[in-house]
Amino acid sequence: MQLIICGGWLEKKGFYEAEIEDIKFYKSLAYIKDIPPLSFALFSYHLSEETLNLNIKKSNLPAVLIVKIKKFKKIKPNTEPLKLILKGKALKDKEFKEGVLKIRRLIEKGTIYQINLTNRFDFELCGDPLSLFFHFYKNQPVPYGFFLDTGNFFIISGSMELFLEKINNKIISKPIKGTANCPTVLEKSQKDKAENLMITDMMRNDIGRIAKIGSVKVTELFKITKYRTLYQMHSTVEGITDKPLLEIIKATFPPASVTGAPKRKAVEMIDKIEPHPREYYCGCAGLIKNETDF
Repeated sequence: MQLIICGGWLEKKGFYEAEIEDIKFYKSLAYIKDIPPLSFALFSYHLSEETLNLNIKKSNLPAVLIVKIKKFKKIKPNTEPLKLILKGKALKDKEFKEGVLKIRRLIEKGTIYQINLTNRFDFELCGDPLSLFFHFYKNQPVPYGFFLDTGNFFIISGSMELFLEKINNKIISKPIKGTANCPTVLEKSQKDKAENLMITDMMRNDIGRIAKIGSVKVTELFKITKYRTLYQMHSTVEGITDKPLLEIIKATFPPASVTGAPKRKAVEMIDKIEPHPREYYCGCAGLIKNETDF
């Protein structure tokens, strides 16, 4: 077993390897009785069944992974040559376009306002999975990247988006909608701003379920951030809550930005249009520090 995270999780630079004490797998949030004070948690998208009371596609992968950590040590990245060979995709180009047209018709009917349609690409990796992670990060540094070897499968992830952060009683979310290679494009895009506003409003609603009445507020709207290869637009929602992590997850999962609006109907329609289960993609992962009130 191995867990490596980028420094963004710790508000530092570089890469850090966890000294793992244990890793546990769960089928449901209901089975989780306690979470170690220092741990790394991964929540699969198929928990949407539990949080939204829906039946959706899923594989046999565990719904939740919790890695108990003793400490972190800084490491140097070591990359080796590798090759990725495309083997196939869940939706062919024509099928993906048909999915977009279906979504447009659903919007016209007022069934939904927005859906995040995805495709699944299957590759054969010729090389070391950890090198793939380091190569990815070198080409596109992100605040939240990690590599996890569970002993049975690997997870490689990198994201710019902060779904949830809780420090003491303050909870923060920074949903992203709007991506371009030029900031001016985002500044002038009414379409991207409309999408961003919808998702921001959904996060206000989700956080409002577990926050102190009157504490939820939008502190940033349509903020544009530059990354190495692109620009992205996010807004920031904040609130005050004394609720424990699992209760917060139940109230806010899955993330609004990877589903659509309204959330429950969007997830239902996604499952009908996409032939693939999303699993850890479109789920969330996070570092838990000094939490004892689970």
